[in-house]
Amino acid sequence: MDPASLARWQFGITTVYHFFFVPVTISLSLIVAVLQTAHYRTGQDKFRRLTDFFGKLFLINFAMGVVTGIVQEFQFGMNWSEYSRMVGDIFGAPLAFEALLAFFLESTFLGMWIFGRDRLPRGVHLASIWLASIGTVLSSLFILAANSFMQHPVGFTYNAARGRAEMTDFWAVLTNPVALTTIPHTLTAAYMVGGAFVMGVAGWHLLRIARTSGARNRSELAGEQAEEASAYAWATKFGAWVLIGAGALVMFSGDLQGKVMTDVQPMKMAAAEAIWETETPAAFSLFTIGTLDGSKEVFSIKVPGVTSFLATGSFTGTVQGINPLREKYDAQFTQMIRQRYGDEVASAMTYTPAVPVTYWTFRLMIGLGMVGVAVGILVLVLLRKGNLPPARRAGWFWLALMIATPLLPLFANSFGWIFTEMGRQPWIVFGLMPTASAVSPGVPAAQVLTTMVGFTLIYGVLAVIEVRLMLRAIRKGITGPVPALAEGEADEAPLSFAY
Repeated sequence: MDPASLARWQFGITTVYHFFFVPVTISLSLIVAVLQTAHYRTGQDKFRRLTDFFGKLFLINFAMGVVTGIVQEFQFGMNWSEYSRMVGDIFGAPLAFEALLAFFLESTFLGMWIFGRDRLPRGVHLASIWLASIGTVLSSLFILAANSFMQHPVGFTYNAARGRAEMTDFWAVLTNPVALTTIPHTLTAAYMVGGAFVMGVAGWHLLRIARTSGARNRSELAGEQAEEASAYAWATKFGAWVLIGAGALVMFSGDLQGKVMTDVQPMKMAAAEAIWETETPAAFSLFTIGTLDGSKEVFSIKVPGVTSFLATGSFTGTVQGINPLREKYDAQFTQMIRQRYGDEVASAMTYTPAVPVTYWTFRLMIGLGMVGVAVGILVLVLLRKGNLPPARRAGWFWLALMIATPLLPLFANSFGWIFTEMGRQPWIVFGLMPTASAVSPGVPAAQVLTTMVGFTLIYGVLAVIEVRLMLRAIRKGITGPVPALAEGEADEAPLSFAY
């Protein structure tokens, strides 16, 4: 492989791995804040125990997310120096705000929350987890604004003398129409992950209680077992409601995002549906088998007019095809690329992304998310009127749902990210810079391969550590009531981890 291909693989591997932690962190920070607020308002012990339980899982995931996120900084410096030189003036600004403002807010108040229990006033301690949660959201806003510039560059001018893009309007970068639709879509998709995670973990404990007690309803339980079942049942249904509610918002925000995407990146919409020639109206392909190169349809199941609605808001709207768009881009961009990046890069530009990848990742994103929402509805139905999960014949079915459901929106998020980035190819910044011209010059393939293997091995080790820590904490479950320190004891007690 050439250095550019290896650099792309390295970026894909490390970033997809890091992206597993992002939606969990964003969503669990809010869910833990809601649980602590419930305890603050009601004083019920189950909310305190659930806050501690999911707070610990949140912190494990947050730590791993920080460690894996640091590698992303090295990516740009090692393998993408030409990209940094071209758009560093623009791309670096929102990332600087993310590090100096959002991450500072997030980490500072998270530290206060971890070590501040019984030392801070209850209201201040509660405010610290809310501010940490706001910090995670702000962090995602700045990162998505930077990424949206790559999808639809705005607020800049190209300096031909220096051969680089320079920012002219930072506000335009922050209010990029792609960012304004991507941010709510990404955040609500993250909350789907958190809801499914809480539902799966608490639902697994409910099954454990049902199996050990033999009860079919919570009314048949007593003592500590009844209190545990009450807490886990509340958390399971709460997670299901978060999953369903966030899923509805994902559909709404995704519809808006599809229309903006069609306006600024019509090739991505055409590739998502494998539409080679312009169609009016355009059908939505539920399932398609094509030729090996993805350029011709062999068999397909379609729903008439749906893609037209997703792209234009009308069931009879026109969706441009890959072939006419390719001819349009050839006339629009090839001369510019030849002047800035040379004949070799210009002649290699096809302006067509990998259609099979964009087509299937688009469907996996939608399909896995919809299945997750369906499971959430099923769980609410099964747990109505105080019922416990079926522990005997259908127990395996419930167990499979609780294990698989958290993974469904998590993988839907990852496939959505892959679709977004692969659908932009062969551009690293659409209409401004080809991906092939963005890699670091003079870095041989062997060096890129070495670091890629090294990062992959390190991530493999981190994955084992993450899974073992999470499973250990999940098996431990909610702990008993923790007595608060008496007045004056907090000042004398050593500073310690509260979760």
